[in-house]
Amino acid sequence: MRWCAVFVLCLVSALALAQESALQADLRREGERVSDACNEFGFKIVTGCAYELFTDHPLHIAAGSMPPQNGFGLGQAFVWSKNTRNWRMSWDVDAVGSFSGAWRAGGYMTMVHTPHPAKSPISVTIPTAGEPPKQDEKPKAANSFTHLYTVFNLYAQSISLNKLNYFGLGNDSTLAGASVFGMTQTIVGGSVIKPVYEWAAIRGLHLALLGEVNGRFVDLRGEQGQSVPSIETLYTNATAPGLSSQPGFFQMSEGLRITPVIADYLQLNYMGKFEQFFAPSSSSNSFLRWTVDLNHTFYLYGYTQSAPKNTDGVGPDSCAPGGETCPEISHSRNLYGSMGVRLLLSESMTSGTSVVPFYFQQTLGGSDINSALALGSYQDYRFRAPNLLLLQENFEHSIWGPFGLKLMADEGRVALTRSQVGFSHLKHSFAGGLTLRAGGFPMVFLMFAWGGPEGHHNIVNMNTSLLGGSARPLLD
Repeated sequence: MRWCAVFVLCLVSALALAQESALQADLRREGERVSDACNEFGFKIVTGCAYELFTDHPLHIAAGSMPPQNGFGLGQAFVWSKNTRNWRMSWDVDAVGSFSGAWRAGGYMTMVHTPHPAKSPISVTIPTAGEPPKQDEKPKAANSFTHLYTVFNLYAQSISLNKLNYFGLGNDSTLAGASVFGMTQTIVGGSVIKPVYEWAAIRGLHLALLGEVNGRFVDLRGEQGQSVPSIETLYTNATAPGLSSQPGFFQMSEGLRITPVIADYLQLNYMGKFEQFFAPSSSSNSFLRWTVDLNHTFYLYGYTQSAPKNTDGVGPDSCAPGGETCPEISHSRNLYGSMGVRLLLSESMTSGTSVVPFYFQQTLGGSDINSALALGSYQDYRFRAPNLLLLQENFEHSIWGPFGLKLMADEGRVALTRSQVGFSHLKHSFAGGLTLRAGGFPMVFLMFAWGGPEGHHNIVNMNTSLLGGSARPLLD
């Protein structure tokens, strides 16, 4: 850890000038905090020093799992925020790479519309009681009761992946069809979350509209020297639609989200979304897709103790709004526990001779390209098709400090046509393992999955967004 502290201090010193700007002052104060936390050996190096290096602002180490089969990413992140009379704005820039050669780099801007109290009786946060911070102190994390103001996200992100599995299409694909390919995808666009109504009678019941506009640019390549053949040796454009060429796509989506909390124990997180993928240079690749995601969570010790806080207005490299410090590690030592049931249904529609490119089709098996775990006992990206049905049940409970136990059961299938979607011929899988919730550190999963006819699977995943901050744009 000591070399990381030296690195941060060197960056701070290089930017220091006689007349400090606000950014330079933040960098200087961060250097002092890192120096205090990392100046001696012992257990403090593991806790306080690591905590500062991975969560402090404006500079910190960026870490997290790349999409499955592409290793663990490590790099640098820069975060800057500014509050005005009506807006809370933050900027995130990060770049990470893995030993496998995969990389991701992006810039993200988050804008939260926070009307002045004179115009609205609802404030964004209620600060912790006490004296205001001194000039050289960073604001402490607020004890916030956050209302969902309008959130705008702008982003530009590129990601290059060297190993993605392809087994063919459909629920009946076999391991004999295993192949591998590489992909680079650049996404430029923005999204908005617009609250439209709040029911005071039911706690946390927010109705919000969702919108998204993206330009997506994909480039596929074969990958030689792997344990399975490169995709072009086994498949053609007929059996892997979109393999021969990848046009640019203009993608829009509209959606609705509702998140009621009933009796302080049951939270419903319902989302419906309709997406349009247009390929102006190739009409045969345009398609439509709708998705319904119904998530039910029962908190064993109440919503306020166990529930994750809303992070729509927090960037992917941040864990608290407005440049505040991340929650202390001790905050994650509270007893928590939850049970959940989820239903996910997604169907695609085409017209004429149009097909859904295989690289935009959602997958089940292991983890998908967005690192979401589903049918974990199967290989990553095992089942792929334009239509998908998934049922998930989970149980999570704290064991000691930030460590917890998680159990999962999945049933699901993919389908080549919408008429094949149903509850017959479902694949199934079970998983169990440990989780790590430690202040601002990303959540870590260590899972062992079994139950399907193709063996078992060990899964290690580290969330790329601190404390589950606003998600990066999805890759499918």
